[in-house]
Amino acid sequence: MQPQSWPEPDPQVAAAIRAMYRGRREAPLAVQVRDRLGELFPDAAFADAFGQVGKPGWSPGRLALVTVLQKAANLTDRQAADEARENLAWKYALGLDLGDPGFDHSVLSEFRSRVVAHGLEERVLDLLLERLQTLDLVQAGSSQRTDSTHIVAAVRDLNRLELVGESVRAALNALAAACPEWVGQVLVVEDWSHRYADRIDNWRLPASKTKQHELTLDYAADGYTLLQAVYAHASPGWLRELPAVQTLRCVLVQNYTRTTDRASRLRIRQRERAQDGGDGLPPAPARLASPYDTDTRWSAKRDLFWNGYKLHVSETCHPQAAGDRPTRPNLITNVTTTCSTLPDSKALDAIHQALRRRHLLPARHYLDSGYPSADLIVSSAKDYSIALVTPVLLDTSRQAKAQQGFAAHDFTIDWDRKRAVCPAGKISVTWNDVVQEGVAKSVVAFAALDCIPCPVKEQCTSSRKGRRLSLYPRELTEAIRTARAQQQDGTWQRDYALRAGVEGAIRQATHTTGLRRARYRGLAKTHLDHTTSATALNLIRLNAWWNGHPLDRTNHSHLARLQLRLTA
Repeated sequence: MQPQSWPEPDPQVAAAIRAMYRGRREAPLAVQVRDRLGELFPDAAFADAFGQVGKPGWSPGRLALVTVLQKAANLTDRQAADEARENLAWKYALGLDLGDPGFDHSVLSEFRSRVVAHGLEERVLDLLLERLQTLDLVQAGSSQRTDSTHIVAAVRDLNRLELVGESVRAALNALAAACPEWVGQVLVVEDWSHRYADRIDNWRLPASKTKQHELTLDYAADGYTLLQAVYAHASPGWLRELPAVQTLRCVLVQNYTRTTDRASRLRIRQRERAQDGGDGLPPAPARLASPYDTDTRWSAKRDLFWNGYKLHVSETCHPQAAGDRPTRPNLITNVTTTCSTLPDSKALDAIHQALRRRHLLPARHYLDSGYPSADLIVSSAKDYSIALVTPVLLDTSRQAKAQQGFAAHDFTIDWDRKRAVCPAGKISVTWNDVVQEGVAKSVVAFAALDCIPCPVKEQCTSSRKGRRLSLYPRELTEAIRTARAQQQDGTWQRDYALRAGVEGAIRQATHTTGLRRARYRGLAKTHLDHTTSATALNLIRLNAWWNGHPLDRTNHSHLARLQLRLTA
């Protein structure tokens, strides 16, 4: 691949575009992008993913633009290739003439594979944000908001019985494709094909629980037999390295145990939860959910249960008066794709690192209550100079819940002298620095001689030994107390209402680009799809802002408008 500048729009195509969109009619998104942003994705930015010798291929920069426009219109690869060949607006944006034959739709799949293989999943979003920074449409030090949503994997849901059966079937198919001669010599193909030729479907399985249990043990026995044949000394060693074989091995380890009875007979037993008297199951982050996508995991959030990933979306936000045109559009600055079992708080540092790499760290970051902790509030301010605007968990002590008596925040802490003073004026007698469940804390105790005769003891503690406080380190305690006090203030609550707008960004992403269900298998390709979708959404928002479309226009039926007016 030899990087080249994009050609200017063909004169005939440009003339047709000007004729079609003369006057007040708005030009299509692709035309606006080419006119206002120019050569957005240069070939040189993707040079690492392509060789320097061989037959010349299609421009990777223009393929990147096709991929983004494809997501903006939520098209398949075949439809996107047809648009590049037939749509004048796309030809204008790509610099193609009327006689250009375009490319085969399979080129897009190969392009994505190359991008993922060379770690360039975020390149299109990086290039767009760099260009927008030069236009002063996005900048560091502003306000941003982040929220997460669930992503359903591009594989079907499997129960444990289907999982082990499909794992054996996937390994058999991989071995048959990689080394058919070996499979024909080692296995009785007709017998194995009778059970594993068709995919394992729940509606084909026996309804009886007893027969289902017998079948799952049969699947496990077949899996162990297959692995024993693969790991035999006479078998080619490279067969063991096939991903499907390794996946089968992991599925069997996670779901079964093998023991030998007194008669030296091998017994296979299915694992069950430890609380049910079983051998225990691996934790959810390590438990495979499909042999065809080893990155996807089952997860639950409130009443939602899904198999897939989790997506974190960050966008700029600007408070504005009703009816005023915003000075800048709200633009997506980062998308982070994680395992579905990863808590939101564990993803926040990675989000801040990505924003720092793009030189787009905000001054204020609006988050829901799933993200913050005392550690993150302090570290975000110290490491990134970011103020987290987020509700923290309230005090869960008995006194705070009842809103009666003296909670921990009613005590005065003298950190320098390592002592605490209670509301009645008594001073603590001991201060011990300890580690509880891996967390550094200070346990402060008051003397029983002070607490027992105290006239307000019932408002303070029911302990016979006196009141005790468990305190986090000074920075964390002060940060959490300050945050709890702030979130009770009406001004803070009105400011925090700005966070709610990110829900609209997620809705737009899922509705416009079909983000809710992953198109591809694997975390890397799914993340590429998310960054491409974020880039497409930014272009859609820029197009609306360039054309003066307001942000507050929402389609409501007449009945909905009446309901809103009556409840106002």
